Amino acid sequence: MAARLPPAPAPSSEIVDLRRLSARDLEPLLAEEISVWRAELEWDFEKSAELVRRFMDLRALNGSALVEDGAVTGYAYFVLEESKGLIGDLFVSRAVSTPQRENQLLDSVLRPMMATRQISRIECQLMMLRAGAGRETPHPEYLSVFERNFMRLDLTRAALAEGRVRRPVYLERWSDHFQEPAVHLIAAAYTGHIDGQINDQYRSALGARRFLYNIVRYPGCGVFYHPASYAAFDAASERMCGISLASIVAPNCGHVTQICVSPEVRGTGIGHELLRQSLLTLRAAGCVSASLTVTAANQEAVTLYERVGFETLRRFAALVWEGF
Repeated sequence: MAARLPPAPAPSSEIVDLRRLSARDLEPLLAEEISVWRAELEWDFEKSAELVRRFMDLRALNGSALVEDGAVTGYAYFVLEESKGLIGDLFVSRAVSTPQRENQLLDSVLRPMMATRQISRIECQLMMLRAGAGRETPHPEYLSVFERNFMRLDLTRAALAEGRVRRPVYLERWSDHFQEPAVHLIAAAYTGHIDGQINDQYRSALGARRFLYNIVRYPGCGVFYHPASYAAFDAASERMCGISLASIVAPNCGHVTQICVSPEVRGTGIGHELLRQSLLTLRAAGCVSASLTVTAANQEAVTLYERVGFETLRRFAALVWEGF
């Protein structure tokens, strides 16, 4: 009878403050994350990774790393924004990724934020977090979960046929002086909307201003692409009534970062036309695909995107903790 081998020892693991590590310690994991984003979402994560490296070397990135047998196998970081905390990213190496490891990291960043007196709300939308109905998540007593879709369109095959716009409007390519009217448009468009429960920046002009600034200035949603971003204006009043903002997330891939119309023009075809113009411009710029994210419960928007030709590539969760 063959001798029974002893069980392999469990890996020695610990949660380490990111400020104790350097970018070099995290580099193999960041390289893997860049590869995963490119392969699964056609997204160049390099610019986001570079920000992580920069703040790691400044010892200024709040968060945690999972270290197993001396190697960093996962990390998560967070930022504090007045009364809100944001989990910016969480990634565990695919070789060892489990909900348990992800929850270790989630809990390690949630606890210090929850212990910070001025923080009353924590948000995150983590594309690489393992989804699944009924998955256990730390601090469920404070948690609300919203299903989101990551949708993709093959621009080489999309017809992008012109629809009927049932209101006199004109479109202009994005200009920086459109930012202030866009701020008020966003706040009005999301009044009472489910997305205001997911991202509280939609609930006020102040929050919408910060949201818009982040889209235009930072690479979290790709590099903002002015030529494929449009604003719609009512022909009679010349008031802004819709926007479609786009970015470049890889050399030949675009992303629609925001599309919304004012409440009084919903259902008139303006949203479809704005989206169509952004997609046509992305295709003319050499993009072979485009993506966007949408809340699954926003069936009107999901139907519009599916009619254009978008397909859901991945489902993920927007998580919000409140009342702790």
